[in-house]
Amino acid sequence: MSAPAGYRARGGPRVAVTPTAQTEARHPPMPKPLVIVESPAKARTIAGFLGGDYVVESSIGHIRDLPRNAADVPPALKGEPWARLGVDVDNDFKPLYVVSPEKRDQVRKLKALLKDASELYLATDEDREGESIAWHLLEVLNPRVPVRRMVFHEITPQAIERAVAESRDLDRRLVDAQETRRILDRLYGYEVSPVLWKKIMPSLSAGRVQSVATRLLVERERARMRFVAASFWDLAGRFTKQGDAFGAGLAAVDGARLVTGRDFGEDGALSERAAAEAVRLDEGAARTLAARCRAAGVTFRVRSVDERPWRRSPAAPFMTSTLQQEAGRKLRFSSARTMRVAQELYESGFITYMRTDSTTLSDQAITAARAQVGSLYGQSYLPPAPRRYDKKVKNAQEAHEAIRPAGETFRTPEQTGLQGDARRIYELIWMRTVASQMADAAGQSVQVRLGAALAADGTDTPADVEFATSGRTITFPGFLRAYVEGSDDPDAELGDRETPLPVLAVGDELGVESIEAEAHTTSPPARYTEASLVKALEEMGVGRPSTYASIMDTIQARGYVWKKGTALVPSWTSFAVVGLLERHFAELVDYNFTAAMEEDLDDIARGAGQMVPWLAQFYFGPSGAGGDRSPAGLKRMVSEQLGEIDAREINSIPIDPDATVVVRVGRYGPYVQRGDERASVPDDLAPDELTPDRAAELLEAGSSDRELGPHPESGLPVVVKAGRYGPYVQVGDADTAAGKPQTASLLSSMDPSTVTMADALRVLSLPRVVGADPATGEEITAQNGRYGPYLKKGADSRTIESEDALFSTTLDEALAIFAQPKTRRGAKAAAAPLRTFGADPVSGGEITLKEGRFGPYVTDGETN
Repeated sequence: MSAPAGYRARGGPRVAVTPTAQTEARHPPMPKPLVIVESPAKARTIAGFLGGDYVVESSIGHIRDLPRNAADVPPALKGEPWARLGVDVDNDFKPLYVVSPEKRDQVRKLKALLKDASELYLATDEDREGESIAWHLLEVLNPRVPVRRMVFHEITPQAIERAVAESRDLDRRLVDAQETRRILDRLYGYEVSPVLWKKIMPSLSAGRVQSVATRLLVERERARMRFVAASFWDLAGRFTKQGDAFGAGLAAVDGARLVTGRDFGEDGALSERAAAEAVRLDEGAARTLAARCRAAGVTFRVRSVDERPWRRSPAAPFMTSTLQQEAGRKLRFSSARTMRVAQELYESGFITYMRTDSTTLSDQAITAARAQVGSLYGQSYLPPAPRRYDKKVKNAQEAHEAIRPAGETFRTPEQTGLQGDARRIYELIWMRTVASQMADAAGQSVQVRLGAALAADGTDTPADVEFATSGRTITFPGFLRAYVEGSDDPDAELGDRETPLPVLAVGDELGVESIEAEAHTTSPPARYTEASLVKALEEMGVGRPSTYASIMDTIQARGYVWKKGTALVPSWTSFAVVGLLERHFAELVDYNFTAAMEEDLDDIARGAGQMVPWLAQFYFGPSGAGGDRSPAGLKRMVSEQLGEIDAREINSIPIDPDATVVVRVGRYGPYVQRGDERASVPDDLAPDELTPDRAAELLEAGSSDRELGPHPESGLPVVVKAGRYGPYVQVGDADTAAGKPQTASLLSSMDPSTVTMADALRVLSLPRVVGADPATGEEITAQNGRYGPYLKKGADSRTIESEDALFSTTLDEALAIFAQPKTRRGAKAAAAPLRTFGADPVSGGEITLKEGRFGPYVTDGETN
């Protein structure tokens, strides 16, 4: 049986990439080279640089992949036992690649253009993914003209000209590495996901990286659930020297240090060492000690002053993961939003390639950055020699530069003309790059101890108290003039802002402004944000930085995670999934094992490993295909474990020590159960907030879900539910195999306890098609969103005044609304300046002091 189109026989003949010396003249007169890139935006930018001598077209991403469902499998192969996987595991893991239905027209267009081309330039991104796209294009287009691989990491006229002149061959090692990764992910997902469908609920998925990321979140939430808060007290004092006041905290009593939050375990108990050597004050003791410190006759003096110089160097330029982290911290952008904007900036020629593991800057970039430092800040801000950042992350796969402004000279944010998100991300990249070539920040830090001897007072015994404080001054700001790292970065020092102290010397007598007792309570470990989760995955060597944005999206889209502010909160479904994987597939979610897989894949990219033997060991076990296969292989692991998994046990998560109250993952979502009593768990209730007492309240109140009856068309039950963003109605089960159930938020005027079927059908009719814009043909719809009612036309949207307007707005009214300028939701008037200084002698603009996103700044309206 001959293989259908798209099924590549491994080891067969391949299209030569190196241009042939002579090519038959089979093309029309004056043929032009055809350049293929991934995206239309990238194609437009490059076409503008190359001019009319080249034809530039987009593949619109990958043109083919493994089949997504049974309908994608060619009829001749539907009966094959491996067709479900799309990988022939018994025949050297041959993949079945099919052209995506939505890409068939584009493939026909590329083939037609290739007929009239003199040569083919494959100009996809210079990474594994881009190399793989280029290889698929070769396989599908089957060119009969010279083929060149054209690579660049920035889209500027100079870079594109250089890429045309310095083309290379396709890198088969990168292709093999990407193909191995794709097949591995298919085997993992298609073998393990069905276990979740059978034992938990349909439509769930498992993934090599997403399951590990979910486990991290669940483990952190478990720690929060185990956490027992502990309280302790200390004293906060305000002291003065010659009228200058400063704060200090109680550090020791009678020579023994005071207990801090770090001395307590998650069970709320003091560590043995702290219990033996530290002093723990309760409220009564703290208040009594504060009163004694304030008593007449008590004199506080400076006991020690430890002054030291400090110096801090700038951070390295951005790579993919650090850009996502810093944009999350400073701009509150999700990883996906950051990468989407960065992709647009790259394709428009503003920044270099945004998927990179490297912090290296080219000589050209270093020269541009140093020139800008000198012109903007002066020569004193330039270090004597250029700074080199050659360190890469663990398992770094690419050899690109760091992410930086594109070009031989850097455009300032003002010079780009960018607005909105694009301006903010570019500004972040520009500041970080320029700062990376600036001089160190320097200053002085001081640690001060001050104390007093307290006399005996009635029943009180004599006591010696010692307070501690610290200060920091900046003598030379260095790179801090251009860039300050995110304030919640645990690696960032706290010295970015000055905390000056009065000039203090040993023996100085101090005045006492106030001394008060203060209560403290220990806090549970903080939940991950997208930024901190990306950082954790990167440090463990799990996944690739270029994939983190899609992982963040996937775990939220699958219902494993929801956001509470910026924190990622795991759902009860994720508890069940992680519990199943930990108990029955522990190796697959083991952090070290997953990181080791990344190293193996990198070995294949370097040519130090081979695809087929590695896949055989992973899938069949160490003995490989055939013979006595080891149970360590994925296939046998799944087949042997499936019958041992108790679905009811996996879907039951105890929330009290005796396991008398459990949370179960059910058809309508999670619910709490105690014996025969049941109650739904509110969508906005985080797992660590579902204490035994809260569970008892829910059980006493009963379930808030209310079934209205069958839907008149589908017959599925219509249920009123309480959601994270308010009450809503749902048609059918949450675990329906057909996909996500239809839902609709109730209007603000609707009461969940009295809403009727007619009310439910009314909101379920949304979004309502208002009509089509006669000028563009775009459809206008009325929709009820998380932030209220609005109209949508293509990518444009407009808020409307009332929920009733959702059902009554006419096409003419909608067109009139879209004709008005768009205003940002919740936009506020610009804040008044903090201070004005008069006109700038050069520009003539008013110099003002303003509060900005990164702290106070001065501006004349042109220069900040």
